[in-house]
Amino acid sequence: MKIRHALEKDIDFLKEKDRHLTYETLCECISQRRIYILEINERSVGWLRYNLFWDNTPFMNLLYVLEEYRGNGYGSQLVKFFERQMLNQGFDIVMTSTLVHETALPFYLKHNYKVVGGFHPNTEEYEILLQKKLNAGG
Repeated sequence: MKIRHALEKDIDFLKEKDRHLTYETLCECISQRRIYILEINERSVGWLRYNLFWDNTPFMNLLYVLEEYRGNGYGSQLVKFFERQMLNQGFDIVMTSTLVHETALPFYLKHNYKVVGGFHPNTEEYEILLQKKLNAGG
């Protein structure tokens, strides 16, 4: 297993699976080094994309592992890698969100994320905001 920053060569893999962003925005995220790629045997099988909430708090926008690779701890490895990177960059808090019905909620709670609020975006389901305080020991 290897985790690395996304490169231009990853654009086809990302744009096929990450339909939340335009091609231009995806390229911008790559140039800003805000996407981490998970590789198994040199095959891209997942990624984590983040941005800055309020311009000062790392916010995990998307965590995705291809279905056939789920259940093996790869998502956890991506999250831990992201948290270490953010801590190394001087951040002490990270955030994310998920819809109330998604299986991601128990996943984040298991990783010590705490619910800090939520809202109804437009006519969609309830979106839960989560936060985690980072520390050098964990």
